[in-house]
Amino acid sequence: MRNSRGYQTGLVVLVFFTWGTVFLDRMSLVYLVPFIAPDLHLSHGQVGLLVSALALTWAASSLIFGALSDRIGRRPVLIPAVFAFSVLSWLSGIARSFAQLFVIRSLMGVAEGPTWSTITATVEASSKPESRGRNVGIVVSAAALVGLAIAPVLTTQVAARYGWRSAFFIAGVPGVILGLLLWRYLREPKPIDSEMAHHKPSLKGYLSILRLRNIWLCCIASAGFMTWLYVMNAFAPLYITEVSKHSATLAGLVIGASGLGAFIWGWIFPWVSDRIGRKPTLLFVALLSAAVPLTYQMSYLVAHPWLMATAGFIANGGQGIAALTIVLIPTESAPPQFAATAIGLSTLVGEVCGGTLAPTVAGAFAEHYGLVAPLWIAAGGAILVFLAALFMHETAPARRSRLS
Repeated sequence: MRNSRGYQTGLVVLVFFTWGTVFLDRMSLVYLVPFIAPDLHLSHGQVGLLVSALALTWAASSLIFGALSDRIGRRPVLIPAVFAFSVLSWLSGIARSFAQLFVIRSLMGVAEGPTWSTITATVEASSKPESRGRNVGIVVSAAALVGLAIAPVLTTQVAARYGWRSAFFIAGVPGVILGLLLWRYLREPKPIDSEMAHHKPSLKGYLSILRLRNIWLCCIASAGFMTWLYVMNAFAPLYITEVSKHSATLAGLVIGASGLGAFIWGWIFPWVSDRIGRKPTLLFVALLSAAVPLTYQMSYLVAHPWLMATAGFIANGGQGIAALTIVLIPTESAPPQFAATAIGLSTLVGEVCGGTLAPTVAGAFAEHYGLVAPLWIAAGGAILVFLAALFMHETAPARRSRLS
């Protein structure tokens, strides 16, 4: 059987590590900033621009190549993209100036953008209906385990011993291995509905999803989530090293502990939302996550970094927000034939507003008001998710059936 239980399990494991590797390469820059900034003489504003450039090109390529994959298939888009961003990670390690690093990271966004839409679409199409939510939650949580928990520890430890350039070289290796595994084992998913496979939605049909309240609210929540994610992870290491006067390796361990919490809650909260509903789960996890960037500036926790790491571990529910606002609620709100469009739209708005504009604004505020300002901006992003969730309609199938 093409989509047997064994294949589903193997697919989830394979794309779990692939998606985690995407975030390893994407987030490695922000964890290495304490090493890179003195070497390349980067200002806080330039750090924000590097993060923003990748997010902007990611947003555009995610939409363009995601649409292309609908026509030519997932494999021809996903597999070359994995090899491309791995090579660009290596090239990041040879950059000699801000301009060179800016170009390389912008191209990395082009390469990494298609992975989100193709991975998500592949998991949904290859999973049985009763296991789609669980599988999506597991895959999305990989960004936290690999990109937010392992990456800060791995990259900072390597950089401290062998230099930040070596850290980029090592970060690019897993992508090459996973690209080979995808090329060998990944099957092209087949649409469940054969009639829908031959149906090409009209422009009017695509625009119809803009009339759905939940789609607009998910776009707002996505912007808030990505503001929280990228601003916090870009500037928290700098705050810990420059303001709190701790080492870069300790900063990596603290951020890594927070990322480990994000991984655990990233699959638990979506699973819980199947039972109690998407909306109450999102409201809770948004408030919980708002506390994370604030823990880095609490004087008592600053004096006891292991308590800071524990607080970050407990409160970091960010990947649960990602699964709910970018995948589950949009796809459950839109007609099935526009599920990928709904995901792409919320991703695009989130990347442009939260991934591109927010780090640049946060960098400018850091220049004028100090590194505490970006942490408050990150907390504000999580509060924005909470406010958007207040007005959402419930979409969890089990919850809606009980209400009806």
